[in-house]
Amino acid sequence: MPKSSRGKARTATGKQASPVTRSEAEQRSVEAYRERTEEGHRKAGRKPADGTDMVSSGARAVRRMDLRLVDQAIRDRPMLTEDEKLLQHPASDSSAFTRSDPWRVMRIMSEFVEGFDALAEVQKGVTIFGSARTGPDDPQYQAARETSRLLAERGFSIITGAGPGIMEAANRGARDAGGHSVGCNIELPFEQGANPYVDTLVNFRYFFVRKTMFIKYSNAFIIFPGGFGTLDELFEALTLIQTGKIYQFPVVLFGRHYWAGLLRWIQSRMAGEGKISPGDLDLVILTDDPAEAVQAVVDAHEAQTALSVFPTDDSGQ
Repeated sequence: MPKSSRGKARTATGKQASPVTRSEAEQRSVEAYRERTEEGHRKAGRKPADGTDMVSSGARAVRRMDLRLVDQAIRDRPMLTEDEKLLQHPASDSSAFTRSDPWRVMRIMSEFVEGFDALAEVQKGVTIFGSARTGPDDPQYQAARETSRLLAERGFSIITGAGPGIMEAANRGARDAGGHSVGCNIELPFEQGANPYVDTLVNFRYFFVRKTMFIKYSNAFIIFPGGFGTLDELFEALTLIQTGKIYQFPVVLFGRHYWAGLLRWIQSRMAGEGKISPGDLDLVILTDDPAEAVQAVVDAHEAQTALSVFPTDDSGQ
């Protein structure tokens, strides 16, 4: 690297890159995420501070999260989530390591078992993602609610992250049609609270366990405008399709205008430079029509059903 360019790394907003800048950005990011989540609850007329008031009285909660103060000496923040503790480097004291991570594996295993047990009844599921801050008056909220209603009428269970905004709209649409509404909540540094339209609520400590449930019990993803978490689920699904782990799995991007810039970049940069194949763009369905999104899911489910009549290999995959 030329000497003149050393020490001049910048963030995407042009700030000098440094541990201090990164730490400040991380703290602001967590706080802003909390604010966006609370905004979604406020727009729906609920107080965001008390998560217990946000859970539907009819919901079957598999586990209520215990948001106690833990491991305060490890980080500056007063609370650690289970994800954070898992992803830390092991302590220099080997005995401390053997008392923590191996037992945490058992906890992870139990979380998988609880999730499988709670969602075993879901045979036809569609997971809907999107921003937590979208209010009931937003056209995207109304579109998500209508999409879910149509899916529920066709016998699909609706699965979301259990939060406000688009997630609430999707669970609400399932409730409108008398369908099965599922919420997969995640432990966060603040109490997120589940929306009141969830019938079956499952609380997870680990993001990767929760993401497994989204994929395992879904026949399709419908992705409304959202942030990093929404993009995470989008690219997770596309990677699994691209690598042959799942098949006949529609990934529907709802909102042509919102997704247009991302798709242009994928086409011009990723596909244009050979990082993906041009045909990979056909893995994504783009629409502004709830009925069109639902039909894509129905068609794919029929194709999945047809393929399932053929015998699998000895591994059962």
